[in-house]
Amino acid sequence: MLSHRANRQFAHYTAAKHGVLGLVRAFALELAGYNVRVNSVDPTVVLTDMVTSQEYMDNLVGRPGATEAEVRRHYLQWNVLPTPWVEPRDVANAALFLASDEARFITGLGLPFDAGAMLR
Repeated sequence: MLSHRANRQFAHYTAAKHGVLGLVRAFALELAGYNVRVNSVDPTVVLTDMVTSQEYMDNLVGRPGATEAEVRRHYLQWNVLPTPWVEPRDVANAALFLASDEARFITGLGLPFDAGAMLR
């Protein structure tokens, strides 16, 4: 999601994600003549080991000993839909859609898969 907007304390991550989106768009232009589509799926927080690691949770909450419940509350304020994060299978399903014939005319897209977070 940070390829579409900036966020405090994540300047390095935001810069990298903006770069990825730029590559997606440039490759889409370069490869269109070969009928190759290039897109990205840009999720909100995904429930992974990284997000539930103690180091990540402590950094997010701003103190040692942060709990998953505190992180959950934080991200419930982040997303518009009533979920703190999406699951990896949901991201995979979005990627499968973009790779399918149903999306055969979609290219150069960074798909915000964000539970409405960009609306905030």
